[in-house]
Amino acid sequence: MSALAKQNDAVNLSQGFPDFECSIKLKEALQNAVMSGFNQYGPMQGIMPLRESISAKTQKIYGRFYNPDTEITVVPGATIAIFTAIHSVVNPGDEVIILEPAYDCYIPAVELCGGKCVFSSLVYPTFSINWAEIKSLITNKTRLIIINSPHNPGTSVMNENDLIILNELTRGTNILIISDEVYEHIIFDNKTHQSIALNEELAQRSFVISSFGKTYHVTGWKTGYVLAPEALTREFRKVYQYNAFCTFTPAQWAFNTMLQEEETYISVSGFYQKKRDKMKALLSESRFKVLHSAGSYFQLLDYSDVSDESDYQFARRLTIENKIATIPLSSFFHNKKDHKLLRICFAKEDETLEKAANILNSL
Repeated sequence: MSALAKQNDAVNLSQGFPDFECSIKLKEALQNAVMSGFNQYGPMQGIMPLRESISAKTQKIYGRFYNPDTEITVVPGATIAIFTAIHSVVNPGDEVIILEPAYDCYIPAVELCGGKCVFSSLVYPTFSINWAEIKSLITNKTRLIIINSPHNPGTSVMNENDLIILNELTRGTNILIISDEVYEHIIFDNKTHQSIALNEELAQRSFVISSFGKTYHVTGWKTGYVLAPEALTREFRKVYQYNAFCTFTPAQWAFNTMLQEEETYISVSGFYQKKRDKMKALLSESRFKVLHSAGSYFQLLDYSDVSDESDYQFARRLTIENKIATIPLSSFFHNKKDHKLLRICFAKEDETLEKAANILNSL
């Protein structure tokens, strides 16, 4: 859709990236790292100062200590973290439970290592987890459950009870968990992010994945990290050393500088909540229904009062004819389930949001 948007000179609310700049402090930190000569391969695990800062931040927020030497790995983005985690624990014939709609990198990674995807649909329209269905899907072949909160594209967030139920379902089993938490600092309405790291038992069977790119508005820097107990980290690194080995060294030093000030990541939720609220207000007089976004920098638009086309057809027509690009939600379902919903990204300048709203309000 981003390519189609470019071809048609459309306002691009499709792909999840900001159209505004990151902080001057982060740019200066990157420049300082480059000028200081940190331009060669870093350690496979990531530079130790950054891993120590991640450990301190995680302990401060979630009360859990991850050993920076044996339990934290810095990687070139969350997508490769998810791919590597899957390939480090899933063998041919293993079943992986995926909650749909799902971020599009999960299924191919499972299939590439010979695993079998087993699907559970989140409850529409809240996109909450159907735990009864997940319980019914668990077999002796279940190796992995992939969860995502704040959720992309569903914009829902897990609560304390979700962690309790997940813990009960996996206790005494060999089931592992990948917890995709790349939007951990983009959560709204004074809610607390329910990280897997908050639960002792779950943390011992989980890969927790986060992203500096989402938090600091630099998706193109492709830097994230993985928290996992030592045994899982050991397996993760066996795969990782052969598919990327290490990530962008100057960025690691720059992010380490930013982590020294808590406000640089604590303030992100408030920043994006204002944009969420602005976009919702701008569309209040439109024929679209704006579903509640509890986290991430996305919103879902119900267009059932605007068109009876499929979401793919409608999204494509909007891009070509109306010059605004969105994402059809069916693209996040293996069976292309169509709820007549479009996903939009509000990580944009106010001017971009206002221009997009003018187009959508005219329909």
